[in-house]
Parts: sequence; structure tokens; C-alpha cells
Amino acid sequence: MLPPTISLDFTYIFILIFAFLLTQHIWRDPECRATIKKFLNKAKGAFDDHHGGGGGGGGFPGQQQRIPMQDGQSTIQPPTPADVTRYRYHHGANVGSVFIMEKWLTGSMFPEHAQGSSELAAVEGWVKQEGIDQARQRFERHWREYVSDGDLDWLRDHGKCTTIRLPIGYFTLGPPYCDGTAFKNVSNVYQNAWPAVKQLVQRCHQRGIGVLIDLHGLPGGANPQDHSGTDSNKAELWTSRSNKDLATRCVLFVAQQARSMDGVAGLQIINEAEYGAKGMYDWYDHVLGEVSKVDSTLPIYISDAWDLSKAASWSHGHNSLRAGQSNPVVIDTHLYWCFSDEDKRKSPQQIAQEVGGKLSSLDGKDGSVIDHGAAQAVVGEYSCVLGEESWAKGGGASKDDLVRQFGNAESSHFQQRAGGSFFWTYRMDWMEGGEWGFKQMTNSHAIVPPQSLTLSAGDVQQRIQHAQSQQQQRKQETVGAHTHYWDTSHPGQYEHWRFEQGWDVGFHDAMAFFGMRTQGGVDGGDKIGMMDLWCLKRLQESGQGGKFMWEFEQGFRQGVRDFYGCAGV
Repeated sequence: MLPPTISLDFTYIFILIFAFLLTQHIWRDPECRATIKKFLNKAKGAFDDHHGGGGGGGGFPGQQQRIPMQDGQSTIQPPTPADVTRYRYHHGANVGSVFIMEKWLTGSMFPEHAQGSSELAAVEGWVKQEGIDQARQRFERHWREYVSDGDLDWLRDHGKCTTIRLPIGYFTLGPPYCDGTAFKNVSNVYQNAWPAVKQLVQRCHQRGIGVLIDLHGLPGGANPQDHSGTDSNKAELWTSRSNKDLATRCVLFVAQQARSMDGVAGLQIINEAEYGAKGMYDWYDHVLGEVSKVDSTLPIYISDAWDLSKAASWSHGHNSLRAGQSNPVVIDTHLYWCFSDEDKRKSPQQIAQEVGGKLSSLDGKDGSVIDHGAAQAVVGEYSCVLGEESWAKGGGASKDDLVRQFGNAESSHFQQRAGGSFFWTYRMDWMEGGEWGFKQMTNSHAIVPPQSLTLSAGDVQQRIQHAQSQQQQRKQETVGAHTHYWDTSHPGQYEHWRFEQGWDVGFHDAMAFFGMRTQGGVDGGDKIGMMDLWCLKRLQESGQGGKFMWEFEQGFRQGVRDFYGCAGV
């Protein structure tokens, strides 16, 4: 951490500028006045950043956010199973085309003469062919049986999944949410769709698997693709107030329902918003304001609209100490290397090397909640698929080896830099799915789970005991190093007891996450994956205040790292 920096106070700059302008004829010129106002607004932005109104910048830890000036009472309690479900590293997959059809994945759910490749094409085709009741029974059977108990057991035991991402559509919520939409005339097919979602979430929870409920298809479409529910080839969510209002109602319904559903890791309110979608962040702000009234603890996932840097900067406003009771916001970004002409010109080896540079948009935006708020991202979709043009540039290496090299690079980097990753996809008609299939890529060791999830329950407990035996010595060393650095390199008055308190919380939290599964005799140990958001939560609960609050955050993060070092994970 850099030492304090000396900078001019913009308050005095404002005063001097205004005093000068009031005495000058230049202020009477409208064009000049507009230019000067633009400059003043820019200066004010810099002032806000300097005094806590914005994020970023260097200087003394904690100077960039408005933090509580007085200590309050701590409300920190040991992590709960629900906390672990929401804030651990999410290793998993999208479960597939269960509640929102895509013909390339589930061609069996499309009648022969279906007029398109979307959910609407499938349901309209069956209603036309066999009537509403038989179509409903067909879809209900699919919802109930397509992901079997054997599938879920495999995801737990072999895939080592902590979490699945479950795409649904607004129509999945039932007939009341189909009125005024393209699904109005077939709405009765969905009478029992939402209960089927709840049943699948429950079946996952029974196996220790969390579920990210993903509103994959929104009214009008967040993007023009058929996975939005129709073949309209339009993204009409953004141009229709009624569509956005209905989408908000859908989000609020799921948030309300999730309050009584065990195993919900979060709610994704949108999938793959089109790049530059007009009014997107205004809608996000509105939805978050409404959801916080229902349940402010539920993590809300948003699409980065293919611009992770902008989404990360925006998220600071919600994931901050000054935001009050606001839902934690997670950014969903998708990474594919098989679609663009630019990627098709690259070799598999080049692409595997390129993986390590992804998510760099988070650099400088995460890692210090005190400075600028939290920025948390997951890779909501990725695969091991490359274009045939890329595979042809493999230089004679076997495709299996190249696939493994690519998948290993993704697994390693995402586990280091993201809060989770969800492979696209698990279930399709053509199992095991090739480079699109989580099962095949896991079985071939291209996709590799975090090492901690592969440990036996006994090994996890032994590592916890070893960490506990080293705890006091490690704490002494870490606290001593922190104290020595600041007292000698930057002499001054500090409150190092805050660092020590933060260290204790971090060490114990990491240990609680790691051992939670084994309390039920389940193998594997979870690590904190949503580190920025969990750190923010602990800061909010800590009762810490004052200008040395940053010492608590640094201590907390170091306590987590020290536990993992002691446990060897």
C-alpha cells in the first residue's frame, strides 16, 4: 500500500475560480460560460473522488470512500450454510435447455414443422399439433425428467459442482406473466412451470448444490437471439416501458419466492444484454431499489453487456459502504473464442495463452472495498469450443491435447480471478456434448475443479486441525510484519488493533467456509470466492469506523490468505 499523498484541496480551487469569474466580462458570454461550467463539473468530479464521492485513485488507504466516522456495535456472526452457498467460489455449469428451449441443444422438444428455433416456436408447434393439454404434459415431463437424479449425483460427485446456473424465461413464472406477450395464447402450458423450478432447486439443495436462478429470457428480449424466448430477432426490452415493467415484476416475484427457498445462490436479472443497450443501467438501478425492499441480502447478478470495465465501475455505487441496505451486485461476463473472425485466425496455443489476460478489466477496481467499493465478477458462460479454422492451426498437436490445454487455462485463470465460472452447458440431447459438454470436458480433465473440492472430508478436517495448530504463530508473524512496516516506513499514529481484529475474522471465516461441507459428511472444502463482496459484508457488520478502518480490511484479507496458507489450499 502506498503512503499518503499530498494534493491540492479542490474547494479552494472552486472559490478562486468563482471569485475571478464574478469580476470578469467573460462570464457574460454564454458560450464561454458553458465551457467554464463543463470545466467546473470535471473539477467537481475530481473533488468528489478525492473526498470519497467516487472511486479509484491512490493515496492513503480509505480516503476514497465515505466511511463511518465512529465505531458502532459489531453484528458479526459465524458464516451460515446460506452464506457459504452464496459467497463461496462457484464451480459449476449451466444446467442446459430445461426451462428455456434452444433447438440446437434439445431438438427432441421441437415438432417436425416448428417455425423457428426458440421456446415459442417449440410450444406453439406442439399446441398446434396435439392441443394445449397434451403440450402442457409434454413440457411438464421434460421439466421433471430431463435432469435426472443421476445427473445431479454426477454433478456433485464427479463434476465437483458447488453451483449450477439455471436459465428460465419470464413465461416460466406462469400465465399471469404471459399476458400481453408473445406467449399469451400458450400460457396455460406454463401453469406448473414455476413449481417445477422450485422442485429442481430443492433437489439440488439436497445434494449441497446451490442454484443461480437466471432470468435468461426477458419480455421483448434483452438481445435479439432465440435464447431470449422468441425468433423475433429483436431486443425490444430496451424500447418498451411495458416490457421493462413486466421484467421488473418478474424479478420481484422470484426474489420474493427465493426468500423461502433453500439453496438459492443468487438471482440473475438478465442474460447477455446487447452491447450499449440504452437505459440499461437506469433499469438496473430501478430494479435494485425495488428488490432491496423485498430482500436486500439476495445477491443480484447483472449482465456486463460485453463491457466488463464499465459494469465494474458502475457496481461500485451499489457495492459500497455508503450504499446502505443494498443487494450485493455480481457482474456476469461471458467468454467465448469460437465466434469472431479475429479468434478464428488464432491458433489454439495462442488462445490458451490469451486466457490469462481476460478479466483484466477488474484490475484496480477490486481488492480494496475501503478505497472504491467492491467489484465482483463471475464467468457465467464459457466452453472449450474453438472454430475449425483455429484447430487447423494446432501445428500437428492432437486435438485432445489442445482442448485440454485450453480448458486447463480457463479453469486455472477463472479460479484465480473470478468469483465463479459456469460452463456452457451440462445437459443436451447429444450427451456427453463434446467441447460444449461439461460432462465430457470434465471426464477428459480439460475442465478441472478447484483443488479444495477434490479433498476427502477426512483430509479437510486434518487440514483444519493443522491450520489451528499454526494459527497463533501465523497471527503473531503477520500482525508483527504489518505493525513494523507502517511504524517504520510511515511513522505516525495508527490503530493496529483493527488489523488484528480483521485478521481474526478473516482466518475464522475462511476456516468455516472450508469445513462447512464436512459437517454433513460431504467431501470437499469450499473457499471464499466472492471475496470483495464477503469483505464488504464483514466491514458493514464489523461496527468499524474512523480513518483507520482500512486496517480492519487489510487484516481481514490477510487472515483469509493465512488460513489457506496454513491449510495448504
